[in-house]
Amino acid sequence: MTAPVLDIASLGGHTMGTTWQVKLTAPVGRDLHPLHAGIQAQLDAVVAQMSTWEAGSTISEFNRAAAGTSLPLPALFAEVVEGALDIARRSDGAFDPTVGPLVSLWGFGAHAHAQRMPDPALLAATRERCGWQRLQWHNNMLLQPGGLELDLSAIAKGFAVDLIHRWLRDNGVAAALVEVGGELHGYGRKPDGQPWRVLVEAGPEEEAELSHPPRVLALDDLAVATSGDRWHQYTHDGAHYSHTLDPRVGTPVSRAAAAVTVVARDAMHADGWATALTVMGAEAGLEFATANSLAVRFITRSARGIEEHLSPAFEQLLAQQAAA
Repeated sequence: MTAPVLDIASLGGHTMGTTWQVKLTAPVGRDLHPLHAGIQAQLDAVVAQMSTWEAGSTISEFNRAAAGTSLPLPALFAEVVEGALDIARRSDGAFDPTVGPLVSLWGFGAHAHAQRMPDPALLAATRERCGWQRLQWHNNMLLQPGGLELDLSAIAKGFAVDLIHRWLRDNGVAAALVEVGGELHGYGRKPDGQPWRVLVEAGPEEEAELSHPPRVLALDDLAVATSGDRWHQYTHDGAHYSHTLDPRVGTPVSRAAAAVTVVARDAMHADGWATALTVMGAEAGLEFATANSLAVRFITRSARGIEEHLSPAFEQLLAQQAAA
């Protein structure tokens, strides 16, 4: 029997206030409508459980629940909460899925307040409501201790990429490049036998000042996520505020890196660690990445201009791919 002729098909749509795109290998002439519908269904499931913009979502139900209420966790929600708590513990709180009220207070997110420096007393009171250590999870039931608000926006897009990736594999798609809001995962080979290749970028202004060639990664069952101060920021009374909050002090990250890129086996962890390392900053973040074998690239601004800093695991990845 003659093997089917494969081609690359592109699908896309909207979700979570951003866009999604999937490039996949498929036999020429295959009806792609079921694949598109299936991908959108995976994304809709994430939104239904984890979007703070949706009043009827699981996360919104938890956030407005009365103190002492225990809510059962759907499987997807539980998987993301478990991943978020793992990163929170390992980062010593640089990542915190309960930072939502602080995000709102500083003028970001679904329930943003006015974009200005908050009153110190209100800031202190809001900080008291946060803290990943307050999350109590037992027998797949999540306890609302009172006033705790989950915000999974720093990890949910990455998880959505993983969910699509898994669904595509289960439905016989041998190779695909999945992207949701800039978070990526590639697996399998294109019809020409090559892996999916993506450009790691921080923005045209920063890349133009760097002296090295563009960084290109082959995503052979790898995921990549990027965080930084180019996304969601504002200036008020001459002060610059990044959307990334440092949960340890309750204020936006000062002098955030222009971009922090993390390469990992799954997009959920790449997404979460990109946020955690942005909070840590380049010096502490690189030290942490080195100790924990994380593949990380920092793009920073200094008096010397735009600089690139790579963790040993990122350098090793580039070297391995160059030799392949």
